[in-house]
Amino acid sequence: MNYAEVEKYLSKHQFTWLITGVAGFIGSNLMKALLTLQQKVIGLDNFATGYKRNIDEVLQNVSPQQAKNFVFHEGDICSFQACEQAMLGVDYVLHQAALGSVPRSIKDPLGTNAVNVDGFLNVLCAAKNQKVKRFIYASSSSVYGDSKILPKVEDAIGRQLSPYASSKYANELYANAFSHCYDIETIGLRYFNVFGPHQDSLAAYSAVIPLWFKAMLNGEPIYINGDGETTRDFCYVENVIQANLLAALADNSDAVNTVYNIAVGEQISLSCLFETIRSILNISESYKPKYREGRVGDIRHSLADINKAKNKLNYEPKYNVRSGLSLAAKWYIDFFNNKK
Repeated sequence: MNYAEVEKYLSKHQFTWLITGVAGFIGSNLMKALLTLQQKVIGLDNFATGYKRNIDEVLQNVSPQQAKNFVFHEGDICSFQACEQAMLGVDYVLHQAALGSVPRSIKDPLGTNAVNVDGFLNVLCAAKNQKVKRFIYASSSSVYGDSKILPKVEDAIGRQLSPYASSKYANELYANAFSHCYDIETIGLRYFNVFGPHQDSLAAYSAVIPLWFKAMLNGEPIYINGDGETTRDFCYVENVIQANLLAALADNSDAVNTVYNIAVGEQISLSCLFETIRSILNISESYKPKYREGRVGDIRHSLADINKAKNKLNYEPKYNVRSGLSLAAKWYIDFFNNKK
């Protein structure tokens, strides 16, 4: 099925979905998409990095009947009991809960492992026990590590450069083992620098795009790590929603028990990204970034080959970097106006 067919199918068939990390950036966007498609959604979050306001905003922007299809469990994926309770009656799992950020993982490898590996295993075991139809989980482009190959192809990774990257690769290894040992269908989605509404701009380890929107809208200085020529394959969150639903409902047997790059397949330098956001916000060209030393553990260049996802999942990213940034800008302008 292509994405239009998936949306049509879901509008006629109701399933129960568990979204871990539902109060987070990607989780809350997935929640909105599924509720809009008349699906039942169970959300699990402990608010370690997510926010109740994300859930509230979604519930305020769907119909009262759609909102009734949402059940929230406040709990930690590090608790197997919490995972088991949330998993009852679930058909599909969209596992998004994690401690993100390479710098945070370098500062706190034990905390990263506890959530991203032990917590992942708890959710996966609970899904196995419940005999869910399919387990979709968020992996990361960071697993490619020091590989020099561009664009990044799924079966050619390097050595992971941070505890965060190692934790995400461990997820892939566990998912593969469970598919082999327990006959549970799993699909990993290697996200490449996702951005969009609800992405945190206020936390200590916020990603570059929300940080820059915050700084530009508030007239604060912007810092670029390195010389500005570092490149990324930034992916608007609506593309990620499409990938999750396509992966969950893929009807060809060779599409499961594997991993996919989820991105746009275009790279942009940090300096060009700065100029693009500045242009979208119509800020004077006299506003310049400040450059500083690059961060330990960061990958120099990142670009995804998305042919595997196109061929096996019918994934077709609808938004490129600029169109996604334009949509994200509207949300950030409203968000910071409400903060004043």
